[in-house]
Amino acid sequence: MSFRKILLSLAITALSFAAYAQNPATISGYVKDSTSVITGATLFLKNTKTGAVTGNDGYYELKGISPGNYTIIASYMGYVSSSKSLSLKSGQQVSLSFNLKKNFQELDNVAITGKTKSQEIKESGFAVNAIDLKKFANTTADLNQVLNRSAGIKIREQGGLGSDFKFTMNGLSGKQVKFFLDGIPMETFGSAMSLNNIPVNLAERIEIYKGVVPVELGSDALGGAINIVTDQHTKKFLDASYSYGSFNTSRAALAGRFTTDKSGLIFNFSGYHNYSDNNYLMRNNPEYGAPIQVNEGGAVVQKDAYRFHDAYKSTMGQMDVGVVNKSWADQLSLGFLYSSLYKEIQTGASQNIVYGGATNNEQFFLPSLKYKKNDFLLKGLSVNATASYSTTKSHVTDTSGYKYGWGGIVKPEEIAGEIGGVKTIYRYKNNTAIGRINMAYKIDDQQSINLNYSYSHFSRSAKEELGRLKDNPFATPNTITKNIVGFAYQRTLWNDKLTITPFVKYYGYGAFVPNAVSLGGSSGWENADSRTHQDNFGYGLASRFKINENAGIKASFEHAYRLQEPDELFGDGINVVSNTALKPEKSDNINVGLYYHYQMNDHRIAFDASYFYRNAKDFIYMAVPAGRYSNYLNVGKAEISGVEGEVSYNYRQLLEVSVNATYQNARNNQEFQAGSTTIKDATFRDKIPNQPWVYGNANIGIGKNDLLGKDSRLQFNWSTQYVHWFYLTWESLGSKESNNKIPSQLTHNASLAYSFKNGRYNISAESFNVTNVIAYDNFRLQKPGRSFYVKLRYFIK
Repeated sequence: MSFRKILLSLAITALSFAAYAQNPATISGYVKDSTSVITGATLFLKNTKTGAVTGNDGYYELKGISPGNYTIIASYMGYVSSSKSLSLKSGQQVSLSFNLKKNFQELDNVAITGKTKSQEIKESGFAVNAIDLKKFANTTADLNQVLNRSAGIKIREQGGLGSDFKFTMNGLSGKQVKFFLDGIPMETFGSAMSLNNIPVNLAERIEIYKGVVPVELGSDALGGAINIVTDQHTKKFLDASYSYGSFNTSRAALAGRFTTDKSGLIFNFSGYHNYSDNNYLMRNNPEYGAPIQVNEGGAVVQKDAYRFHDAYKSTMGQMDVGVVNKSWADQLSLGFLYSSLYKEIQTGASQNIVYGGATNNEQFFLPSLKYKKNDFLLKGLSVNATASYSTTKSHVTDTSGYKYGWGGIVKPEEIAGEIGGVKTIYRYKNNTAIGRINMAYKIDDQQSINLNYSYSHFSRSAKEELGRLKDNPFATPNTITKNIVGFAYQRTLWNDKLTITPFVKYYGYGAFVPNAVSLGGSSGWENADSRTHQDNFGYGLASRFKINENAGIKASFEHAYRLQEPDELFGDGINVVSNTALKPEKSDNINVGLYYHYQMNDHRIAFDASYFYRNAKDFIYMAVPAGRYSNYLNVGKAEISGVEGEVSYNYRQLLEVSVNATYQNARNNQEFQAGSTTIKDATFRDKIPNQPWVYGNANIGIGKNDLLGKDSRLQFNWSTQYVHWFYLTWESLGSKESNNKIPSQLTHNASLAYSFKNGRYNISAESFNVTNVIAYDNFRLQKPGRSFYVKLRYFIK
């Protein structure tokens, strides 16, 4: 070998080692303010041309950086810029996030044109609102109480902590509205993971989709969806709280995260424990047809009485471990969730029906796997996938041999169970498998597409321990399988002034009901195995037009379906039988709205208003019992229209005021009685009863920093809710003077919170129903009177 060839070989080898040694490094992370992520923040390396802008999720990424020492600067209009120095090694991947503080000196001279994540959501083409939960973190409120203060939403509870509730959004309610936790359906999370259990500390914001639901949620929602979003950005934090108050109510919550920069290992945990005796006073109110009848020595008198069989306890623990910021995954994690509840059952659908022995117990366990990756296989393609398998075990005990009233035992003679016609200990086991994958591809700056596939398989089996039931329909598992596919195309025009998002959805439904009970001709109730398969297609369009940077118009439409739920299709195995001919509910939903927000100096004003219309058909109702049995039928039609609006004003961090109001006109659109084409329905075009139609909220918050010491804050909040009277039953059935009504109600809540050490230590006192008015909800069930609570919270990050 010649000397020249040896030198050439050595040079090539040296260049190869040099190229390997200079493997580019990457910096990525999130930019936030005190409440949420910041969209449109600028990041750049000082004295270089390398830079990036945060996306809708507040995430940025700087690639192709040579090893060396750098200073990275994060900036955003109206905020104080932040810089961090770091030394990069060859091929190193560094996670670096920023928390920017508002620059009030700059705010005096300019209007903020950038937007937080919540503002971006509000200005999408969908009828959607976003609530930042950080300002509620020191209160004792749960997510239900926060949502109940929003325009267009009414939540009616049957009692105190842990009671069943009915969620209504723009006139549609119950199972017609779907709930999600970080995009994962909550319907299979067990009863202990419901909105009236989850403390505000455990979430970052709530996204409220009204009528039209985006395809990425993969849902069969008819009236809208609620998506609870947890903090996915803070690398290290600990949030612990405990509250105690009236009716022996205690609530503890704990959440935290630990992330290592070098390995990318991440560990999340959260949990809560709630307990209450719920032994509040039931006040006699015969004026509104709500007497409290108490048996005293064989005589029935009307007087106040305390609830005595309504204790509630729920516990949840969740953890997941995984890795983040890898070349092959932005996030990969394995999680586990366990929850349990114990509830004593005090009343039926009416407060005149009193129970003293029936209870419900439940245990729930769910392992899950999550994967996320931007630029998956090709630039611009992002993938978000989840998979889970849950098991729910519950048993309802109904073995009391006595009849109860508000004074305790009314009749000592033995009866055959309180709830059903026979004493039972019924044990249910539900298994649910869920898979979901969402793929979004950004074609260019003006076009993107989104494809979502959701799969769920549900099975229910049960046994009755006492052997009192002759036929157990759940001896063989009943099953339901759902396949939902959604595809959306988004296009922006005229320099982002106009955004249009057309979409289509497919709803596939299959069910197996062994030994199904059905009502056949002259032979009465019959039994036979049943297999059902249904295909339905939905479609819609969401659009937004920007008048300017501060104002815009939104319009959306969807032809939506809500598929049958297990309770409706299977029945309960005791008194409610299956109906394999049940059809899904469907609705044509229209939303038109406008928004305006403007900030000048320290003042910020925001205004939102919208009109909504729903034409819903094939409502699923429980039929009048035929002998011992009842079942669910498609008998309902409803036409719902209304308007809602909200105005808010902020002055720095000193004053915040908001007022919202909702009017809805929900009417029965069933012209003929069920099963007839000639007999008129007497309630045709009546307002749907037992549903508020005018309601509103007002909130005021006053806070001051450094008033009681450096790095401290004193905050006072007052909220008021008004609900106009509404009929309990159909208005055409009887004279309007004699019809039962739920009276107009005006309730007030107040809280005072003190934080110090930059929010590390917090203490608050809160009172609900300050004026102690008699308040009613679903079917005139009385809610608690005046109550008081104290909360301690420790937060560090």
